[in-house]
Amino acid sequence: MTLSTHLTRRLLQLYVGLALYGVSSGLLVRAGLGLEPWGVLHQGLARHTGLSIGVVSIIVGAAVLLLWIPIRQRPGLGTVSNVFAIGVFMDGTLAVVPDAHGLLAQVPLMAGAIVCNGVATGLYISARFGPGPRDGLMTGLHKATGRSIRLVRTGLEVVVVASGFLLGGSLGIGTVLYALSIGPLAQFFLRVFAIPEPAREGASGPTVTSPPPAGSAVVAGATPERAILPG
Repeated sequence: MTLSTHLTRRLLQLYVGLALYGVSSGLLVRAGLGLEPWGVLHQGLARHTGLSIGVVSIIVGAAVLLLWIPIRQRPGLGTVSNVFAIGVFMDGTLAVVPDAHGLLAQVPLMAGAIVCNGVATGLYISARFGPGPRDGLMTGLHKATGRSIRLVRTGLEVVVVASGFLLGGSLGIGTVLYALSIGPLAQFFLRVFAIPEPAREGASGPTVTSPPPAGSAVVAGATPERAILPG
């Protein structure tokens, strides 16, 4: 794989992944059985501001990015793209997909959305263009406080979900299933979409980015080096 081909594949994976992430978030809304933790907050804020949930996602992402400054996190292309692309594709999905009615429609839509989110996570993390704003906040707080990534992530998501629920966000079985399944799904699709390194002069062949070890904690939105963090 040449350098230009390598970069092209990374960019393609980044933007396809972010687009699919926005689509999956929109499908979770239409399924009506509960959203991912940050989605609960975005939906709650949207109900009180009159803004679309995608626009709220962009605003919250930009606000979270400002919190990187005191914890000295550095954004990448993927970080900035994450702020805007997911919200745009989420609103686009909501504009064309109607609400699902009845469990026979809601459950398959919810399951498909969660799997799609796992595919999206594997795609854009493997592109290695930097973590999303929310995950950069999490890893930054982990470094700044010395607390485990599990403790920081749990604390943040409890605050986010509780705030979103109090604002009227959708909390349900979909929220629980997302929380339980996104780690294993992302772990699997990180392996599927791992990108071989470009061939180096004198090397016998391209190397492949090592997949994360089984049982590692996956932080969605981070680069592979930062996505797999000890608890």
